[in-house]
Amino acid sequence: MVPYLETQRLLLRPLNLSDAPQIQATFPRWEIVRYLVATVPWPYPADGAQKFLSGVALPAIEEQRAWIWSLRLKTAPDTLIGIIGLYDQKDNHRGFWLAPEYQYQGLMAEACECVNTYWFRELNRPVLRVEKAELNTRSAVISEAQHMRKIKSFNRNYVCGTLETALWELTREEWLFYHPQ
Repeated sequence: MVPYLETQRLLLRPLNLSDAPQIQATFPRWEIVRYLVATVPWPYPADGAQKFLSGVALPAIEEQRAWIWSLRLKTAPDTLIGIIGLYDQKDNHRGFWLAPEYQYQGLMAEACECVNTYWFRELNRPVLRVEKAELNTRSAVISEAQHMRKIKSFNRNYVCGTLETALWELTREEWLFYHPQ
């Protein structure tokens, strides 16, 4: 089960089938999809959000292979502004996207801190690893601020093409060092 979480400015609500219309209206923008893995269909189909939720996200949540939240401002709780998820996959444990009009405000860094806490404290995982395109510098800034480090480079296919990719890592011990409470 995916719990409700919150930060100073955000509500993290468990992803739900009723989120499909807002995802469909917000997600299909080049600024959002270009650095996502090539399995994301592009151009995004008219039923893309519905298919993603019913065929991918919700089954993974039900099988406890994923914990995925919609992101909403506390000041506008009915408006979905992005998604963040944790995944029980080899070397790719966290992914996210945020509508461009909400970027550059520290919101995704805030959401990442919250789900990292869930990963290490509630799920008691030993390591958090994330893959990201080297060109996705805004995402890299978040990883660096969270004391993650690059441990490996390789190529991966993204919506925008094949790009050099970095695997970032943060161990539970390292995370506890920075979050001793």
